[in-house]
Amino acid sequence: MSNIPETGRTPRVQIRLVVIQVLVFSLLLTLGGRLWYLQVRNGAEYTDEAKNNHVQQVVQPAVRGSILDSQGVPLADNETRLVVSASRTELMKMKDSGKSVLIRLAGVLGMTPKEVGDKVRLCDNETPQPCWNGSPYQPIPVTDEATTQQALQIRERAEDFPGITAEPTAVRRYAGPAKANTAQVLGYLSPVTDEEITKAQDTDSPFLRSDQVGRSGLERTYDKYLRGDAGVTRYEVDNLGRVIGEAKSDQAEPGSNIVTSIDARVQAVAEFELSEAMKAARKEMDRNTNQNYKADAGAVVVLESKTGRVVSMASQPTYDPNAWVGGISAKDYAKLTSKKSNFPLLNRGIQSQAAPGSIFKVISSTAAVKAGYDFNGSYPCPSSYSIGNQVFKNFESQGYGSIDLGRALEVSCDTVFYGLAHKEWQKDGGNKPKKGANDYFYKTAKEFGLAKETGIDLPNETAGRIPDRQWKQDFWEANKAGWCKQGKKGGDYVEQLAYEGCLEGNRMRAGDAVNYSIGQGDTLVTPIQMATIYAAIANGGTMYDPSVGKAIVSPDGKTVQEIKPKSHGKLPIDRKLRDQLDKALAGVATTGSAAWRFGGWPQDKIPMHAKTGTAEVYGKQTTSWFASYTEDYTIVMTISQGGTGSGASGPAVRKIYEAMYGLDAKGGQNLKKALLPKPRTGLPEIQPDGTIDAPEVKPFVPDKKPLDGNEIAPAGDNTGQVPQDPGAASNPPEDAGQAPADPGQAPNDNEQLAGPPARRD
Repeated sequence: MSNIPETGRTPRVQIRLVVIQVLVFSLLLTLGGRLWYLQVRNGAEYTDEAKNNHVQQVVQPAVRGSILDSQGVPLADNETRLVVSASRTELMKMKDSGKSVLIRLAGVLGMTPKEVGDKVRLCDNETPQPCWNGSPYQPIPVTDEATTQQALQIRERAEDFPGITAEPTAVRRYAGPAKANTAQVLGYLSPVTDEEITKAQDTDSPFLRSDQVGRSGLERTYDKYLRGDAGVTRYEVDNLGRVIGEAKSDQAEPGSNIVTSIDARVQAVAEFELSEAMKAARKEMDRNTNQNYKADAGAVVVLESKTGRVVSMASQPTYDPNAWVGGISAKDYAKLTSKKSNFPLLNRGIQSQAAPGSIFKVISSTAAVKAGYDFNGSYPCPSSYSIGNQVFKNFESQGYGSIDLGRALEVSCDTVFYGLAHKEWQKDGGNKPKKGANDYFYKTAKEFGLAKETGIDLPNETAGRIPDRQWKQDFWEANKAGWCKQGKKGGDYVEQLAYEGCLEGNRMRAGDAVNYSIGQGDTLVTPIQMATIYAAIANGGTMYDPSVGKAIVSPDGKTVQEIKPKSHGKLPIDRKLRDQLDKALAGVATTGSAAWRFGGWPQDKIPMHAKTGTAEVYGKQTTSWFASYTEDYTIVMTISQGGTGSGASGPAVRKIYEAMYGLDAKGGQNLKKALLPKPRTGLPEIQPDGTIDAPEVKPFVPDKKPLDGNEIAPAGDNTGQVPQDPGAASNPPEDAGQAPADPGQAPNDNEQLAGPPARRD
């Protein structure tokens, strides 16, 4: 046992404690100094760096819903393609910012390095297309047309292609069942813009930067239903773009499906017959110009008479909507928007504005009855009608003696309507109108729904025009300066018109009134407007908003939102007048101006009602119109610079009816061959998993080879419009491109002046 006293250790323990205390205080002092340095001395610098740590979104696009015909056949759906994409974040980490990788990628894909580089560059105010306007953290598509071999090369040589992926991805497809193009009705997609993102951010359907948005047609109208909800994964990244954590992830929800009233088979027939009618018209000689008809544009609309639903809507010239998939090329865009190709993006069923010619006479007949004239009264139908030194001729200068309004409709007697309109013009005060003039002919047209949109569920519908006194005044005020500058007394035709317009272009003169009564002059209508009117006559007087959408079906099929037909009013006719008009229009097809086109038609089984029309436009060939209806359907066709109504459009309209009802040329019916003998009332069958059963639709095989859907007709349709920006929401200017309107007596169509005989309806 040691004899050393305990007190001998005390000094050493005290020394150790002192040393430990010094070390602790030194560490605390060092730590405090470091904290002071970080928080006070360099606090602002590190605060700024911390602010650069932020959250970035990587978007997984939702699968867009399909657009289906009335049987459930896809008109627009999605297909899986091999999409090659580049991660800009990964490329920017490389020494050369990924240039060498993109050069190798271009070699594999058969593209130039510039083409690939342009695809992955970011858009700004100065960067032209193509460029990427989405998030820089989003994989950027380089091509959606990679082959299996190209994709395998990229995936098997991953070390040569860092940041590059090649994966199956769903992209839009416009299927064209039965060779039905349906381009202008379906519309197309393109990337969302910054302006649209800002505008929609506080709505119930905001956009993500990666979204594709509908630009026209059904793709635009039902965009928020079709688009679905994209999946979003949120990553926390530092100021160098490095991912430092995952914040949140939301799964993508696919879009709803839109069932339409379009029948793909009828659509294919309508497109073909319109195209064939235009080609046939181009082979016919116009005796007034001694040139073949140009037949440069046209449209046909098929409606259900009792609901206003659109069974078919075709427009020429047309295009392939698949040109927009994956981004449209500069060459294709120029073709679709050029005057040379005659603006195929226009849906002429709802946007083509033209004088209606004699199909307008159902309105003039109604106006005459409202003015007090008896429908069954006796009215002179001479070969011509004179006002001063102005001569307005009848059909081929032919007269029919005294006839009633029904017979005037059947034979399309212009002079009956000239006389009635002239009398009403005189009663209203002539060149010095009375205050509160009746203006029956103009007011009745507006009561028929003209000069305003029908309300169809397609964007950019045009309103047309009824040139009443107020329009005359407004138009004169807008054009007076130009007319006064251009006009010349005793000059050529246009200079004389401008001279008269300068002096008194705001006056409703006798020539304006009589010309208007047969659907000429400054009157403009669209095919959908006239189809709505004739469908209303067919169903007893109800004017429906034409509609293409029939139902919105959720992705799982559990929610079905039907789109019911809506009415925007009644025709200004009672039952008696409706029946009188109905009988007269049946006479057009049996003993009147269209009878030569409907020989052998089974009138006792499927009563046909029709009205022919041939409208003249100054400086152009005549516009062909044909309006018709049965108990079930209404069809209106028009061909710009195509000739007469019965000559150019009549045969094509009959063939569409024959295909729908299963008729042969002699009137025999085979229901097994009938495409749609009755309107389809129900919806296609929806399975529990949301899929929709659709029948197999065979390609439409006509008797002759159809016009290629991309064939472009010559320019010069009389729509009176300029092409609009495909992304714009506004309508084209109503009067753009119109020939000067006749401000005085002279009609807008030079064939009604003294000289050549009037057109044949």
